[in-house]
Amino acid sequence: MDAIKKDAKERMDKALTSLDREFAKLRTGRASAALFDGIKVDYYGTMTPLGQLATVAVPDSRTITIQPWDRGAFGAVEKAILKSDLGLNPVNDGKILRITIPPLTEERRKELVKVAKKYTEEGKVAIRNVRRDANDSLKKLEKEKKITEDEYKRAQEDIQKLTDSAVAKADSLFAAKEKEIMEI
Repeated sequence: MDAIKKDAKERMDKALTSLDREFAKLRTGRASAALFDGIKVDYYGTMTPLGQLATVAVPDSRTITIQPWDRGAFGAVEKAILKSDLGLNPVNDGKILRITIPPLTEERRKELVKVAKKYTEEGKVAIRNVRRDANDSLKKLEKEKKITEDEYKRAQEDIQKLTDSAVAKADSLFAAKEKEIMEI
């Protein structure tokens, strides 16, 4: 029973961590190196994550600099950023790519909040799936007479408490992200 609860807690925590990573990729008015985590560059015919080809730095809150280690990768990195759905235009000066983060329009902010809400819902669904799996495992233990009905009910209540706590954390992550996005 304890193993089931521990597994459920770990999986719920992973769902929250995943949600946090998704939020990091959402563009707010502030520069963040995490924006480029999902970008893959066609590097000599191989799709390679940007972080493995270049140094991504944030010198100030509105600027990001990308310095590819291989001079031959400049064009590919620039093309990958332009093709991404971030809507950013890198400026190539031959040594470094500079990207200025433009302020978000009100309309774009609202779109980003909707995307954040969708990520939150997906996270909550993942958490509820973990709860369902844990409850199924507990039910199996009860059917096999390895635990009593009272133990089953108590464990089910504990799993529900874990679920409620994880869902509340997901909601608070969303509220913080929404505030960050809507901040001018």
